[in-house]
Amino acid sequence: MALMFPKPFLYRFRFPCQYAAKDALLDKTYRLPNVNQIEDADLPSKLPYDFRIAWNETGLRFSLNVSGKTQSLWCRATRQDESDGIEICIDTRDIKDVHRASRFCHRLMFMPIGSGRDQLQPSAVWLPIHRAREHPKAIDLSQIKMKSDVRPDGYQLDVSLPGKVLTGFEPLEYPNLGFHFAVLDREYGNSYFLTSPPLPHDNDPSTWGTLAMADKG
Repeated sequence: MALMFPKPFLYRFRFPCQYAAKDALLDKTYRLPNVNQIEDADLPSKLPYDFRIAWNETGLRFSLNVSGKTQSLWCRATRQDESDGIEICIDTRDIKDVHRASRFCHRLMFMPIGSGRDQLQPSAVWLPIHRAREHPKAIDLSQIKMKSDVRPDGYQLDVSLPGKVLTGFEPLEYPNLGFHFAVLDREYGNSYFLTSPPLPHDNDPSTWGTLAMADKG
């Protein structure tokens, strides 16, 4: 009998989030796997992408590399659901026994273009979480540092997300983060890290995985 929900929903995923000093290159050891290949290990992701993430005392850093595109990017800060980019969900307390987001839960959209007078600068948008019990403190998007490199076949997007803009980011006291992301693409469709629609992947923190912020080593 066919499963009525994605296979990743059967598991609790926990991944190491490696420490990286400021400005250190995020090599392949920082890469997160494509979990949705559990559905069919013989099939690659619809959208060729590479996602890497690291932490340090000042916050989180991540990079997204998308390749294999034939169409131009389309990004609008006012139309996030239709734009190319990446949606990130973070719970700084990693609580898995509730289904409604708390003030420690954050949802952000990052796009390689879509900001600035010429609309060619990277853009970040805070998104409300549906049915959240409480929203986090206001996020100062100007504190987020972004750099993008747009190519004919895709883009590289690098983001430094300061811990001070994330309610409850205290890596020494709370070293685990609830985490989920979705790479959004108008050409290929969306690629989800863990759970995907119709499950409430972007508003139910119990469906998110765990990032364990590893010791400095």
